[in-house]
Amino acid sequence: MKIAVDVMGTDFGPGEIVLGALQAVEEYGCQVVLVGDSQQIKQILLQKKAQNNPNVAVQHASQVIEMSEHPAISVKTKKDASIVVATGLLHKKECDALVSAGSTGAAVAAALFSLGRIKGIDRPSIATAIPSMKGTTVLLDSGAKVDAKPEQLVQGAIMGAIYAELILGIKNPRVGLLNIGEEETKGNEQALATYPLLKQETSINFIGNVEGRDLNKGTVDVVVCDGFVGNVVLKVAEGLARAILTLMKDAILRDGLLAKLGALLIKPALMKLKKKLGPAEYGGALLLGVKAPFIICHGSSRAKAIKNAVGVAINLAEKDVVGRIGKEISHENG
Repeated sequence: MKIAVDVMGTDFGPGEIVLGALQAVEEYGCQVVLVGDSQQIKQILLQKKAQNNPNVAVQHASQVIEMSEHPAISVKTKKDASIVVATGLLHKKECDALVSAGSTGAAVAAALFSLGRIKGIDRPSIATAIPSMKGTTVLLDSGAKVDAKPEQLVQGAIMGAIYAELILGIKNPRVGLLNIGEEETKGNEQALATYPLLKQETSINFIGNVEGRDLNKGTVDVVVCDGFVGNVVLKVAEGLARAILTLMKDAILRDGLLAKLGALLIKPALMKLKKKLGPAEYGGALLLGVKAPFIICHGSSRAKAIKNAVGVAINLAEKDVVGRIGKEISHENG
């Protein structure tokens, strides 16, 4: 497997991305193509004593699309931007999958312009794996498109179910529509129009409406919503997890010696909890609906997250998730 890694436009600079890619090469035995400013990349490789690694290649890209720039316009005007060059490698089948921690909007735009959508998919969806009390829940869309038609939500449900089955190993995954209540008559116009379409979709195990609290209970495997709601849900969950861990730490420091002794006893359990809640464990989110495996990471991703994202990318390519989605959607439309 050869994975293209866009190393530019991230919060912590290319150093963390390159380090994560090198860790992935060592752990998974894959090849990586590091796309970005070749001078910076080669300097980092030199520092890591990896300049002669035969499984590491460098593809120069002279431009970067910053988080503040308009995604679609920048992708069209910055032809030598790292995400555009990396997506081009994927389009030309010189790489099997792509990992990027740069601008999410630019990544989605580059994928749409260069790769295109799977036939029958109106809009791609970003699928994000989040921890639950019984394993993992897939949330989509978590930011690819802020508004979605009911038919597009159904397509997202089908793609999310395929991902949950092939990558997470969940047989007959339970699919729920995110809503403000479980009753079929609850919700806004979008939810009310989507519910009957999901109910009659025979290729998925639709269990009805689910509420925000259900995401972490383990009672649903795939949760469908539009990108606006999904992105808000995801960031609230990330912020809440950080806040809880910080409040626990502050309380232990404030409450004296006994609290500190107690904390030492439960420290192993707390470390396991922190690891489970950390987004780095899941690597990145999947952009489903485009014609090649495409992983979008958080802009603040460290090396561990990038390494895990490369692992997810390899898994996507090996299990041909893109091909399976294409066959399923083609069957539905046929």
